[in-house]
Amino acid sequence: MSIVYCIRTRQKGKHLTFDEREELEAIVNKNNAASKKGKMSQRKMAGRMGVSPATLSRELKRGRVVLLDYQLREVVSYSAIIAQDDYDEQASAKGPHLKIGNNHELSKKIEDYIINDKYSPYATIEKLKGDPDYQKTPISERTLYNYIDQELLENVTKKDLPRKGKSSKRKYTRVTRRIKDVNAKRIDDRPQEANDRSGLGHWEMDCIESGRKKGRACLLVLVERMSRKTLVFKLRCQTQKEVQRRLDQFEKKIGIKRFRRVFKSITVDNGSEFLDWRNLELSSVSKQEILRTQIYYCHPYHSWERGTNEQVNGHIRRFIPKGCAIAKYSTKEILEIQEWLNDYPRKILNGKSANDVVQENLKKSA
Repeated sequence: MSIVYCIRTRQKGKHLTFDEREELEAIVNKNNAASKKGKMSQRKMAGRMGVSPATLSRELKRGRVVLLDYQLREVVSYSAIIAQDDYDEQASAKGPHLKIGNNHELSKKIEDYIINDKYSPYATIEKLKGDPDYQKTPISERTLYNYIDQELLENVTKKDLPRKGKSSKRKYTRVTRRIKDVNAKRIDDRPQEANDRSGLGHWEMDCIESGRKKGRACLLVLVERMSRKTLVFKLRCQTQKEVQRRLDQFEKKIGIKRFRRVFKSITVDNGSEFLDWRNLELSSVSKQEILRTQIYYCHPYHSWERGTNEQVNGHIRRFIPKGCAIAKYSTKEILEIQEWLNDYPRKILNGKSANDVVQENLKKSA
């Protein structure tokens, strides 16, 4: 009784698997042991495997081995393991080549921005767009993230990124509490211009504390909602009196008219240092009771309502990590951090810095 082998239907372009190579090895060994009349031609072997004769010929060359029979004669055969090893080695070279593999100058500049200047991959790309080395080998933000994930840059790892490569795992719990002062203005009462960031002059304010047992000094951080312009002041302690004193000093420095124009509203949380909203709103320069700004309170436990503030605080923590004593940082160092924040290219601003946005709006209004 004769056996009829059916030709397989294979997907075009699909490579042989290891199981198929083992099957081919068994066919070749059986063919070598058969008599001269019983041997199968390569065309018939290709038909049985469901591949073209040319594919089978290349595969036999890939796994070619020379064995010795029982009479110590050399016999050309096929090894599935050798063929698979060769296939895996050849496949390792597949895919796109490393774009900056030969551009070492660009790699150094990228590492310098991320490590020394503490830039994110997006900010790094924005800074390098006019650089000749970048124009020679332009890469996208996603590509740079992939290089960092795969540790292809010599000195940069995920730990050098702003968020250390970690996603936020914080779970928010909605707790309804009321502000004790019923006359205080809620965030719901804030002007639409402040909500949709359509105009300058609406700020968010928060405090950054020192670590426990590291002193009472803290930072007062104000961020303009539209431009992300940031002001950072060092406070001796986190109290109402100290916050009031710092705002009064700044008002005297720039004048009441400019203060009212620059600070149309300030959104704060329900921290004890911001509860005296009446005095925060009143001018300290004028003898009469003149409002210099409007204070609005977020809902309790809704830090995302001051998302810009929280984002900037995260950048500041890259220079002043949690647990550090803020008292040991000089005013000059604080101003350097403030300058860095205002010159930092931001993705949400289409690669512009806070200073760029402020200057553009001032030119429009002039």
